Amino acid sequence: MLDIKFIRENKDLVLEGARKKKVKIDLDALLLLDDKRRELLAKVENSRMIQNEWSTKISIEKDPTKKLGLIEEMQKVKEGLQVDEEALREVMKEWQSSMLQVPNIPDMSVPEGKGEEDNKELMVWGDKPAFSFEPKDHIELMTDLDMVDFERGTKVHGFRGYFLKNDGAMLSWAIWNYARDFFMGKNFNPFIAPAIVNKEYLYGTGHLPGDAEDIFQTQDDQYLAGTAEIPMMAYHANEILQKSELPKRYFAFSPCYRREAGSHGKDVKGLIRVHEFYKWEQLILCEASHDESEKFHEELNRNTEEFIESLGISYRRVVICTGDLKMAHVKSYDTELWVPKEETYREIASASYYHDFQTRRFNIRYKDIDGKMKYTHSLNATAIPTPRILVSLVENYQQADGSIKIPEVLQKYMGERKTISK
Repeated sequence: MLDIKFIRENKDLVLEGARKKKVKIDLDALLLLDDKRRELLAKVENSRMIQNEWSTKISIEKDPTKKLGLIEEMQKVKEGLQVDEEALREVMKEWQSSMLQVPNIPDMSVPEGKGEEDNKELMVWGDKPAFSFEPKDHIELMTDLDMVDFERGTKVHGFRGYFLKNDGAMLSWAIWNYARDFFMGKNFNPFIAPAIVNKEYLYGTGHLPGDAEDIFQTQDDQYLAGTAEIPMMAYHANEILQKSELPKRYFAFSPCYRREAGSHGKDVKGLIRVHEFYKWEQLILCEASHDESEKFHEELNRNTEEFIESLGISYRRVVICTGDLKMAHVKSYDTELWVPKEETYREIASASYYHDFQTRRFNIRYKDIDGKMKYTHSLNATAIPTPRILVSLVENYQQADGSIKIPEVLQKYMGERKTISK
């Protein structure tokens, strides 16, 4: 979230950022509520000080009669304090809820737009395959090669269910292992992250309250994370780091879960939108510097692009416009892969930075060299998700006989095989 002091001092800037993101907020109401919060907080703190003073007087009073009188006076203070504390608790609930509605401010370089249709293509890499035959989609290719079973997947899981099998499973494992080797050359610390997380941490990353319909909830009021970003941000919650420790560079693998709410009519077949998948995620915590955030954002995005380039698949880089930018984001890129059968690019990864918007919620701070406490900045980027990557991979590498050529960098993870065929 934004700092309330920053909101007070930069009201017009915050309102302009909300306008760009198409978010309606009432900052006047929030600031009035904050006035009430600060007034009650001062009153509570003063009453606690007075209560402590009465406690000291009682402890040193020797006369039983006078001590009894002091106790009665302190009881009155205590009762008034309890009333004010309860009032403060109620105001704090409303204040925190209101603060969660204030979006982060987009970077000046983010193009203004209404929605997804206004996202801007920045660059295109690679040649699209030119087939001498009618290309098949990934569903037909993988089904014919016994790499996937959607029918039994639906029987077992339900809508959007699937089984990866045989070379479908082997190819996924090959991608995981290759991604591990590739990204570990980028100076990351490797993690396997939990998928079940406490509710508070989804508020921390900004996935709640806005994405509530897209998140699976357990019986214990915990949630299944849709990205390792959530548990990895929670890893340092309520901690104070040293500046010398920064940047923290994490490369995390986890199962991921998304309900795909609101997309019931989209990609109902195949591996584009599934409820269960696996993902490698990059995450960095750095010092509170816009220049550092910007530098690491470009680095994380290029890491993913270089990985895709090594697979030889054409992609494009898209910058997300203000109207499509999420509440917590300062700036985001999407990496989209070429899907031959659809003759279009489809999203495979995203890279975003947040300044201290997330870390304020997680209370992740560091002590600067001048001794001052500051909130770190946070960034994250998809390294690669499976099974979605299989869609572009098998379609781009399909052969006329229905076989699939294995990209050279993956061959050693597939027993040195060069093709997948019947």
